Amino acid sequence: MIKLIATDMDGTLLDSHGQLPYDFIEIFEELRKKEIVFAAASGRQYFTLLESFKEISNQMLFIAENGTYIVYKGKELAVHPLDKKIAHKLIWHGRELGLDIILATSKGAYIENAHAPFINEVNKYYVKNEMVKDLLKVEGDILKVTMCDFRGAETHSYPAFKKFEDEAQVCIAGEIWIDMMAKGVNKGTAIQDIQKKLGITYEETMVFGDYLNDLEMLQNAYHSYAMANAHPRLKEVARFSAKGNDENGVIEKIKEII
Repeated sequence: MIKLIATDMDGTLLDSHGQLPYDFIEIFEELRKKEIVFAAASGRQYFTLLESFKEISNQMLFIAENGTYIVYKGKELAVHPLDKKIAHKLIWHGRELGLDIILATSKGAYIENAHAPFINEVNKYYVKNEMVKDLLKVEGDILKVTMCDFRGAETHSYPAFKKFEDEAQVCIAGEIWIDMMAKGVNKGTAIQDIQKKLGITYEETMVFGDYLNDLEMLQNAYHSYAMANAHPRLKEVARFSAKGNDENGVIEKIKEII
């Protein structure tokens, strides 16, 4: 019996236009009646996820910022901050490479560059963001440092950040995104946190993903699905497959169990 369903957002639950499936709310209500916990697991910030699920956010579980911030029914379940000294080293390196940088905290996101293409990308995934003169002066717990690289994250900037893998969790979160969190923290460890706190087993967990930041999440659920449009490495790890995000692959598989 499935007790937890967690799905990535972009390229997985959302279609290519960033829209939820037309019958999502109906399916969510069916899950709720069966006491199956539904989680949105994303590199997006918590406030952006709240906007996407306004009607039901107080009933949902959110795995935000690639596993660093977990909220269930409006209450924090787990927070995994990144050491500030390490975060500052990452910021300096990003500046040296000429990359656009986002500093994510539980209070919101901060940026210091202002060119239009970058701002457009920031607004897609961080509805609560603020421009500052210096990211190094931002106060509070840091959840994640994100680099935006329009030249391609996997081939261009990821190799330049591999040297930090002993100090931070470095993952490719999308074609133009690299996310860096506290060492050992990812969507997979978030699933482990949830399983432990809610008394849910590996065999009772169902997950969906499409990109490399979903890899560990798929490794922590028996019912692991890679989307038809997923990265090849994800398809190697997943136990099962689902149709693409533009074919409502996630909803189709959920309907099969309810």
